[in-house]
This record gives sequence, structure tokens and C-alpha cells, in this order.
Amino acid sequence: MSRRVLVSCAASLAVVLAPKVVSLRAQEAPRPAAPQAPVVFTTDTGQKIRVVTIATGLVHPFSLAFPDSHTILVSERLGRLRVIKDGVLQPTPAWTGEMRLDPITKLEEGLHFIALHPRFAENHLVYLSHPKSGPRGDTMAVGRGKLDGEALYGFADIFVADGWEEGNVDPGKLLFGPDNTLYVTVGDRDRLCCNGTEDTSLRMRAQSLEGDYGKTLRIRDDGSIPPDNPFVGRAGARPEIFTYGHRNGYGLAFHPETGELWQAEIGPMGGDEINILKPGHNYGWPLVSTGRNYTGTEVSDQPWSRPGMDNPRMFWVPSISPSSLIFYTGDKFPSWRGNMFVGALNGKALVRVAFKQPGQAEHRETLLSALGVRVRDVQQGPDGNLYICTEVESHGPQADGAVIRIEPF
Repeated sequence: MSRRVLVSCAASLAVVLAPKVVSLRAQEAPRPAAPQAPVVFTTDTGQKIRVVTIATGLVHPFSLAFPDSHTILVSERLGRLRVIKDGVLQPTPAWTGEMRLDPITKLEEGLHFIALHPRFAENHLVYLSHPKSGPRGDTMAVGRGKLDGEALYGFADIFVADGWEEGNVDPGKLLFGPDNTLYVTVGDRDRLCCNGTEDTSLRMRAQSLEGDYGKTLRIRDDGSIPPDNPFVGRAGARPEIFTYGHRNGYGLAFHPETGELWQAEIGPMGGDEINILKPGHNYGWPLVSTGRNYTGTEVSDQPWSRPGMDNPRMFWVPSISPSSLIFYTGDKFPSWRGNMFVGALNGKALVRVAFKQPGQAEHRETLLSALGVRVRDVQQGPDGNLYICTEVESHGPQADGAVIRIEPF
């Protein structure tokens, strides 16, 4: 992977330790996860970029959306939907959801990803994914409400995944397709992954069609099931399932030229993947993985392939923890048109991938690593610039999250 940064970041970033239990009432003073003044970098293509801070003081920002050219919606993982209007973070959240205390991590959690309805200009519908508690534990749910000005009204769940388990409700990525159906990712819910054992029984549910564990789902905009889903009418299979054999899918994007649906998936220790999703296909987890268990042993005795399972388009070892994925289609960066951008959490960077390069399938460049922040989401704004939400720490009550913009210099 090529790494070149010609101008170093002049910003000073504060890092704080997280307590065992997170509470919105216990927030500390904002600790910016962004430069205090614009910073200029030169990239591998010779493109000079300027990083500008749009807003700071966010608590674990998770996802971005653009209702119009003046407004940015930001979800905070601790349960609030925030509004940035004309570059100013509004003090009052547009919506605040119910909080749950994760029984495993002992952290509070309430909100994940945002998606706007394809006809948002007409119906003003905003979709949010969030952890939901019930008698069987916790799962991922999708709800929607109507945005009126700077407030979200009438929020109600339209779909609840059959992925009940205790703790670690991830991930809940939302993406509307060209046919207005909604794609939703559900993690494998493997709460045994990090307890020092070799018990793989829970992660194996990603290979079963009887539940939504480790799946990418496809639903209608009202939460009902499209009749052309691959497993509709099949005995013992959930009709909402689109693909299976995933660990934690955090990024979804349609390729601007081929129309294929690409997914970024976080592996364990290594084995992060980019997959091209096809209806009804199996992507291998945990029977195929180049990663290792948290005990250090190999996940699979056949890490590269098995019959009937699709191989990834690309993968990372060691892990970068891909948090998001887009294809750039704007005019602000002509040399980047068609490039893929992947946010990296553990990698603390934005990864640019250019395809069909001389002598290689793709060229990977690491951007923004000098900032030392976790990139949670990357989106192309209405103005053609790139917008990113970041955080310094993965947990804790500190308001060290920010939204930054990458623009040409």
C-alpha cells in the first residue's frame, strides 16, 4: 500500500480514557477530533487537498446524510440525531432515541446508521438503524420518521431483525437501491469471539438461513419483504435475506458503472473484506476467512475458498476495520472519479482505492493518517466534496467527534 503525506498535520488532538459505563449526562468538555485550522496534504496523484473542520463536539458520530445542500444529519451512537445547518452544529438534537446498556461491554448505545428515502424531497422520510431490546435479548431494528425543519417526528420501527442475542448489536448499515428497496446489514452477534475461548458455535449462525445473523437483508421502504428476494418461499429460510456468510458489514455502495452492490466487512484479527454481493450468495464467514481469532489461532482451516462460497474482491491483513464505503462520482476531484473510499477505524485513515492501474488490479492510498482519528463514515456531499465523521476514542462519554470536509486546494 502506498503511503505519502507531504504536509504533516499541525493539529493537536486530545485523547482521553473511557470509563466502564457511558452516560450522556456525564459528558466531558468537547475534545476536537479534527484540525483547529485547515490543513493541506498532497496525495499520490499529485492532488492537493484541504481538510476543513465543519463541526466538533459530537459524541461518537456514526453516520452522515444530506437532506439538502445546507444541512447535514449526523447520528451519534449514544442515541441522538444531530443537525448541522450552514456549517453550525445545532444545540438541540432532531431526535433522541431510547438508550440501552450493552450487557457485555457495559456501554450505552442507541443509534447507528442513517438513510434518506429516495423520494426524500417529497416525503421527508429519514430511516435510522438502532439496537432494540426485547425478551430474547437485543437485536437490530430499522425505524423511520419525518423530518420537519430541524426535528424528526413520528419515528416508529418498520422492521426488527431476527438476530436476538445479548450484547454487541452491530452493525445496521442502511442503503437504498435503484429500485427503492432498502438493504440492511446485521452482524453475526458472536458474543463469544473475544472471551479467550475457541467456541465458534454462535458465529456459525451466519451460515444458517433460519435467522438474520451475519446477513445482508433486503426490505421494502415500509419494512415488508420484496417478492423477488432470493429465499422467498423457501422452507426454513428468512425471506428478508439477500446474502449470507458475513461477519460485520459496515459499508454498502453501488458501483457507478456496473451497478453491482459492494460491501465492506470487518473481519476478526485481519480478514477485512470487500465483497460484491449477488442475490442468494454465500460469502463464507466463518468457514472461509483470512483472519485470526482473538486467541491468535486461524479462523478457518480453509482460509481462501470453499465450493459454493464467493471470494472477496479484496481483503486486508492486518485489519483496518472498514467502517464505510463509497464510490466517488463528483467533479471536484476529476482524477478520483470512480475511485472507492473506505473509512478505517483501527487503521485511523481514509483509504482511496483506484482500479485498473498499470500493472496492478488496484492502487491503495492511505489518506489523513496524520490526523490520528478513527474514520466512522465517508460520504460525497451535494457540492462534490468528501465529508467524514471522526472520533478519537471508540468508547467513552467524551465529545471528541467531528465532521470534516475534504476539498481541492
